[in-house]
Amino acid sequence: MIRQTSRKYASAWEQRKLGELALTYSGGTPSAGNSAYYGGEIPFIRSAEIDCDSTELSLTVAGLNNSSAKLVDKGMVLYAMYGATSGEVAISKIKGAINQAILAMDASDMAANRFIAYWLRRQKKSITETFLQGGQGNLSGAIIKELGIPQPSLDEQRQIGSFFSNLDDLITLHQRKRLWFAK
Repeated sequence: MIRQTSRKYASAWEQRKLGELALTYSGGTPSAGNSAYYGGEIPFIRSAEIDCDSTELSLTVAGLNNSSAKLVDKGMVLYAMYGATSGEVAISKIKGAINQAILAMDASDMAANRFIAYWLRRQKKSITETFLQGGQGNLSGAIIKELGIPQPSLDEQRQIGSFFSNLDDLITLHQRKRLWFAK
């Protein structure tokens, strides 16, 4: 006789399109020929700077208003779509403007943003191998928004995001200790 037991299994995570989970947009670049657009107070985040707390270039309000550059807030997901940095992802450390090589994502919750960023980081190889064809090195916002991403509950997202955030902090701490002892 087979004995049946009562077990509670977690339901499978629902698959949703990334574009359904987060507000997404990319920016633009003000005309390089107009010096009145550069040198202002607005950090101008380029794809190689998505994980930085400062930028090499800055925009003026006129540069922002007279271009398709878009503002992002600290804590948003930034995804590099072009060139050598294609597939790189970070949580924005600063408020600033982005260019067309970056897809910004905001799920309106820091835990959800962290979950999206960690999921994209984990999927980088698969995404770039699938969608970067012919050596072009460019992804598009349309492709990224159509990616199917597992959708755990908000509580699970918070736990997963917190775990990886703590792990990142621990790695950083050990790297600093290693550098200090190497002196």
